[in-house]
Amino acid sequence: MGKNHSQRFLDIVNDAKSRVTECTVQDVQTRKQAGDEFHLIDVREDHEFQAARIPGAIHLGKGIIERDIERAFPDTSTTLILYCGGGFRSALAADNLQKMGYTQVISMDGGFSGWKNAGYAIESGS
Repeated sequence: MGKNHSQRFLDIVNDAKSRVTECTVQDVQTRKQAGDEFHLIDVREDHEFQAARIPGAIHLGKGIIERDIERAFPDTSTTLILYCGGGFRSALAADNLQKMGYTQVISMDGGFSGWKNAGYAIESGS
């Protein structure tokens, strides 16, 4: 887990992961191909999203997701799959959304890096 991350950060990530549902990048790809209904949310920083993203992803950065989620998705039973760079920030965001009453929140373990390494499609640029 995250060789460049501090132990305290990893501790809060592990705490969040103990409460959230996770899926793999392959699970998300399978759901996309099957036409499953869900919203893919990129919680990375603005510059990360602008550089490259998973096609169809909506950007609600970790810094603002709790503030803006209800405006974007007022139905708390909407299926939301969150991703970040590797699956840590998305777990933290998923944990907070669950605390806000969202019942179908999933964090994509492996994040954008795992998606890209699997050879799945990405969009580049703004």
